[in-house]
Amino acid sequence: MQFRTQIPISKTNNPIDYNAKIISIGSCFAENMAEKFDYFKFQNAANPFGIIFNPVSIEKIISRIVKEEFYTEKDVFFYNERWHSYEVHSDLSNPDRQELLETLNKAISETYKYLKEATHIIITYGTSWIYRNTENDAIVANCHKVPQKQFLKELLSVDVIEKSVQNTIDLVQVLNPDINFIFTVSPVRHIKDGFVENQLSKSHLFAAVHEVLKTHNSQLTTHNYFPSYEIMMDELRDYRFYAEDMLHPNQVAIDYIWQKFSENYMAESSIATMQEIAEIQKSLRHRSFNPESEQHQKFLAKLQEKIKLVEANWTHIKF
Repeated sequence: MQFRTQIPISKTNNPIDYNAKIISIGSCFAENMAEKFDYFKFQNAANPFGIIFNPVSIEKIISRIVKEEFYTEKDVFFYNERWHSYEVHSDLSNPDRQELLETLNKAISETYKYLKEATHIIITYGTSWIYRNTENDAIVANCHKVPQKQFLKELLSVDVIEKSVQNTIDLVQVLNPDINFIFTVSPVRHIKDGFVENQLSKSHLFAAVHEVLKTHNSQLTTHNYFPSYEIMMDELRDYRFYAEDMLHPNQVAIDYIWQKFSENYMAESSIATMQEIAEIQKSLRHRSFNPESEQHQKFLAKLQEKIKLVEANWTHIKF
């Protein structure tokens, strides 16, 4: 008997192997996935400008990278003893203006180079709700706790999101025409917007992304949709799969979604290496009751042999 429904997922025609270079951009779930790539020692870059939730802000940051539009003093502002940019996450904010500009511009240069060589880009959209700065009518990626009266809250229409997703694809392909796109909608619910409002927001994202993918039917080999939200809402339809806030997936859920991703997006030739690396990672986290014992020294020697073998096969892997 089947006690739950399972989401059907199509295998990609361009799987990820250990020669791949992956860049992940978007919501906090993009970082959950990036941590998995890091754990298994794939070549991976994630959210160089911090977590970004809405499609327009993701498009804006991609545009800056591709066009190499560097930040200047007019692009940052001072508030609460720190310098910020409305285009990036507050994790990058800095008490020194020049340091912030150097950090942002270094991120543009490094991401430009990485994106040009990347084989896969994973874009995770979080919400259709945006905040528009009333001073210049610009959509912001982060409000940086500036008073609410300075912003107007809006729901992006399906048409606007669709154009933004297509613009993002076009921009990336200018720099890297052979890259593989993987789109997903974050399984994290934005309840601060309201329960009904969160569902409306997610539905706009679904409609827009799938409309764009439909227009790329001839290019389905390079444009994919991974149903992380659907897996969370349907296969993992139980609060035991949520963190304490009852909104974010817990580690069990993240591991399960990663497993589903691996089954359909990882090259079969990489599975054995992933298993070897998982064994090494577990061994590295092992804490001995008697570190000086002969048995533990043999364990460490054997572990070093495994590490050397993997590092010899893959020059980019370092433990």
